[in-house]
Amino acid sequence: MNFEETTRVTGSADSAREALGALRAEVSKAVVGQDAVVTGMVIALLCRGHVLLEGVPGVAKTLMVRTLSAALSLDFKRVQFTPDLMPGDVTGSLIYDTKTAEFEFREGPVFTNLLLADEINRTPPKTQAALLEAMEERQVSVEGTARPLPDPFVVCATQNPVEYEGTYQLPEAQLDRFLVKLTVPLPPRDQEIAVLERHALGFDPRDLSHVKPVATAADLAAGREAVAAVHVAPEVLGYIVDVARATRNSPSLQLGVSPRGATALLAASRAWAWLSGRAYVTPDDVKALARPALRHRVQLRPEAELEGATADGLLDGILASVPVPR
Repeated sequence: MNFEETTRVTGSADSAREALGALRAEVSKAVVGQDAVVTGMVIALLCRGHVLLEGVPGVAKTLMVRTLSAALSLDFKRVQFTPDLMPGDVTGSLIYDTKTAEFEFREGPVFTNLLLADEINRTPPKTQAALLEAMEERQVSVEGTARPLPDPFVVCATQNPVEYEGTYQLPEAQLDRFLVKLTVPLPPRDQEIAVLERHALGFDPRDLSHVKPVATAADLAAGREAVAAVHVAPEVLGYIVDVARATRNSPSLQLGVSPRGATALLAASRAWAWLSGRAYVTPDDVKALARPALRHRVQLRPEAELEGATADGLLDGILASVPVPR
C-alpha cells in the first residue's frame, strides 16, 4: 500500500470512528443514560457479532435497538417471540403461486440488517434454533437452497431476567453465538427524573422522527477494516487465553469459556481499542470487555448459586487472580 492509499484508509477510519462515536449522542435523544449498552452494541456491529440484552421490562431495550438502527440508517425489523411462533415465521417459507403454478420463496423478517428478537426466551427451542444458522452462517436454508442474508446482519435479542413462567431457557450452543451479553440496568434517580421530564413534555417513544442518521453501513465497513488492523501483542493473546483457561479450572463453575469465547473476547477488545483511538490492545481493554463477552458463556455450579455467587462476580475474581502482562 502506497502513501496515498494509506492516507485514504486512515482518513476513512478516522471519519468512521467519529461517526460511530456520535451514535451515543443521537441515541440519547430517545434513551436516557444507557451509553455503555449502546457502546456494547456498536462493538458488536464492528465485530459482526450478535447481542443479547437482558433487563427487566420497561428499561427501553426495544427502544434502544430501534433508535440505534435509525441513527445508523440500517434496515430494521422486529419479531415478537411467542410460544406459537414457527421457524418459517422468522426465516421465511415457500408459498405456492396459483398464477404461475410454482413455489416462490417469501422472505421472513430475518432478511434485514438489524433484527430485534424481542423476548427470545418466550419461543420454543425449535424456533430458537431457526436463528442458529442465520446467526452463525449468515444464510437461511429452505428446501435445500441457501439464501444469503444482507450485510451487515446483526441479531439483538432481549430477555427478561426475572420472569421465567412460560419461557424456554436458551441452550448453551445458542448463547455461545452471541458476541456479548449486555445487562440493561435500572436508571439512577436523576436519570429517571430526566425520563419523566421528557414524557411530561410530550415525548412519544413510538415517534423517532427526531433521530437523524449519523453513521452508515459504509462507516461500519471502514470501522471493521480498521479494527482488523489493530495490533495485539503475543503477551495480550496469552493473557486472554489464561483468563479463559482460569474459568475452566474454577471450582465454582461447571462450564468454562471455550476457545470461541476467547476469540469473542479478542474481537471485542480490538473493537474497543479502536473506538478508544488506539491501534493496539491493552490488558485493560481485555478486562473492560471480559464481563459482556464471557458472562453468558460460563455456567455456575448449583452450590455456588445457592451461596449467592454470580457470573460477573466470579469473572471479577478470575481477572484479579490472573497475572497481567507488563
